[in-house]
Amino acid sequence: MSESSYSPLIPHIASIDDAAFRQQVQQLLDNKTKPLGSLGLLEALALRIACILGDTQPRLANPQIVVFAADHGLVAQGVSAYPADVTWQMVGNFLAGGAAVSVLSRQHGVALNVVDCGVARDFSPQADAQPPGAPRLWLRKIAPGTQDSSLGPAMTMAQCEAAIANGRALLQALPGNALLLGEMGIGNTSSASLLLARLCNLDVETVTGAGTGLSGEGVARKAAVLRRVLARHAGVQEPLAVLAAMGGLEVATMVGAVLQAALERRVIVVDGFITSAAVLVASRLQPAVLERCVYAHRSGEPGHSHLLAALQAQPLLDWQLRLGEGSGAALAWPLLESACAMLRDMASFASAGVSNQSNA
Repeated sequence: MSESSYSPLIPHIASIDDAAFRQQVQQLLDNKTKPLGSLGLLEALALRIACILGDTQPRLANPQIVVFAADHGLVAQGVSAYPADVTWQMVGNFLAGGAAVSVLSRQHGVALNVVDCGVARDFSPQADAQPPGAPRLWLRKIAPGTQDSSLGPAMTMAQCEAAIANGRALLQALPGNALLLGEMGIGNTSSASLLLARLCNLDVETVTGAGTGLSGEGVARKAAVLRRVLARHAGVQEPLAVLAAMGGLEVATMVGAVLQAALERRVIVVDGFITSAAVLVASRLQPAVLERCVYAHRSGEPGHSHLLAALQAQPLLDWQLRLGEGSGAALAWPLLESACAMLRDMASFASAGVSNQSNA
């Protein structure tokens, strides 16, 4: 299949690369009251955000963390240190305000959204009136988890496409110009490893890690299971077909959200391994997605470094985080705000009456 075969499910996303605009922003940065380039990567971040938003005075408005949650049938093969019940239990923890991403989103004033994309437990709809700043639950369940991908496809193509459509529609319903990606799903590091191994032609053992805390023996067992999955789906190569065969409902919904956010020129703050895998799939469908992304951190999960290399991404933090949830994206968020504030509000040499560097 070609990319156009997926339309209108997969929107055309045009490049936003504009050399003249980039040069204009760079000149503004170079003329701030500081030695040239002395704010290092903060300047590069400001330039990237300005180019995504198309604004020399960028402001990040109504940022939204979205935690996509679903269960994975492959967990039956012993690929996780935790039972599948943890997925629905953590959804409750997100909504109750007790999870890491709940605490960090509250600290930074970022709206928290939790999406049931395919959790093996039903949740009651929230009451219409919620306290200001309370996490919001979105019920977008396609199925109560994927099928075991070691036995057959994780999803039907219809389920995969419905999840992508859900992700796009969800983004259309959310305000703001920044999307912070998060996820929850016991077993989803396995899906991310599978997607990475197949789409980037890497050995699965190289990109398989401990996930939620497997022992060395557990990691070896997990890698063996993933090798069987790849062998079962050896003929599956197209990005959307790979996603359906070996991905997760939360990953597929996230792919749709990433595509829609890119279409709307929102800043996409990518968290860790699983969210980066969703971005990888989205970028194989529409490469210009990558122009809208900021990468929060390098995960402690070994596959993430390979994934960041494939995406040609430079993460903001390298703290050995491997929790997921969007916790790394939430931690990195103040850096994005600082980059925008610096570009908007810092004086130039001319406006401050400060002498610029001599030609010596």
